Amino acid sequence: MVELQQIFSSFADAFLGTHPVHSEGIKAIQSIQSCRTAALGGHVDQCHSCEDLKVSYNSCRNRNCPKCGNLKKEQWVLDRTSELLPVPYFHTVFTVPHTLNPLFLANPKLMHTILFKAASETLSKLALDPKFLGAQIGVTMVLHTWGQNLSFHPHVHCIVTGGGLSPSGCTFMRSKKKFFIPVRILSRVFRGKFLCFLKKAYADQTLRFTGSSLPYAEESSFFTLLDSLYEPDWVVYCKKPFKSSFHVVKYLSRYTHRTAIYNNRIQAMDDRTVTFHYRDYKDDGKVKPLTLDAMEFMRRFMMHVLPSGFQKIRYYSFLSNANRKTTLLTCLRLTRTPIKPKVKLTAKDHILKLTGVDISRCPSCGGVWCQILTLTPGGG
Repeated sequence: MVELQQIFSSFADAFLGTHPVHSEGIKAIQSIQSCRTAALGGHVDQCHSCEDLKVSYNSCRNRNCPKCGNLKKEQWVLDRTSELLPVPYFHTVFTVPHTLNPLFLANPKLMHTILFKAASETLSKLALDPKFLGAQIGVTMVLHTWGQNLSFHPHVHCIVTGGGLSPSGCTFMRSKKKFFIPVRILSRVFRGKFLCFLKKAYADQTLRFTGSSLPYAEESSFFTLLDSLYEPDWVVYCKKPFKSSFHVVKYLSRYTHRTAIYNNRIQAMDDRTVTFHYRDYKDDGKVKPLTLDAMEFMRRFMMHVLPSGFQKIRYYSFLSNANRKTTLLTCLRLTRTPIKPKVKLTAKDHILKLTGVDISRCPSCGGVWCQILTLTPGGG
């Protein structure tokens, strides 16, 4: 099986020599190349019974690496499960027009922050309106920037509670089974908020114009772009409510610690191309192969490397970090939901839960592994 690590090892030098790459992108390339190799060090274990030896190399822990992230995802699922309420949960997606892509690529941190802010304020403001719910809801958002073919497609997945805390703080108000805010209204408010924040960024001179966004640096061109964005409806859609609260967390975990492409989608590579499969949603979701020049494959992957420290999972209203220990607890009590303590599992516990394999035991005799040697990074 071809892995992303092999592709990077074969083509990274050529790519870096011909393409400008920001520091976080360079770090991602180096991390993926080194993941679980001698370059990062590791340790040697010996079975205390049969004396078999096992060499384990360290993971890079880079969030763009397809080999890393599973254990963090499982811990995230455990943490979120303790916060679930006995109400319907709705899945809403906010997408921006593709004509904004040049600005996103030139200003990833700023534009993604605007996307989060516009979507969260849209949901919170409309939910507080008595015409719809009249309550403070809980929202979990996850940023996604890619399509199945690795194209650039920024959007946020939102899980919204079907109910919330009343303004008085004394009542938990439940929504109807259907989503309580009409999608058309969501779309219009989201569009208005996003473009308002974008105008402010331009006025504050915090927008950078590089590459394909350069034509918009002129004021007349920028406002012509904005005018064109007010005309169409922006894509916002809401899926059916989840069958149960547990399905909410399991579904969203598919997005939380995901990378642009996993190794199981990569089919082949040669000295100049990479082939992977993708799901074509314009053709009834059929799975098709796609062959790209290796430089184009790497260019597409690098578009999805986020700035250092940028949080792609965010929580709002009564799920925000500021309210989780106060307002969320009030919601749990008002809905008579048992308050569960959070459980922290070790890597060994997570792997045992996921695979049924106890990594502390020798697969040959069942004896206990004992570490006998530490391998320094780059050493042996």
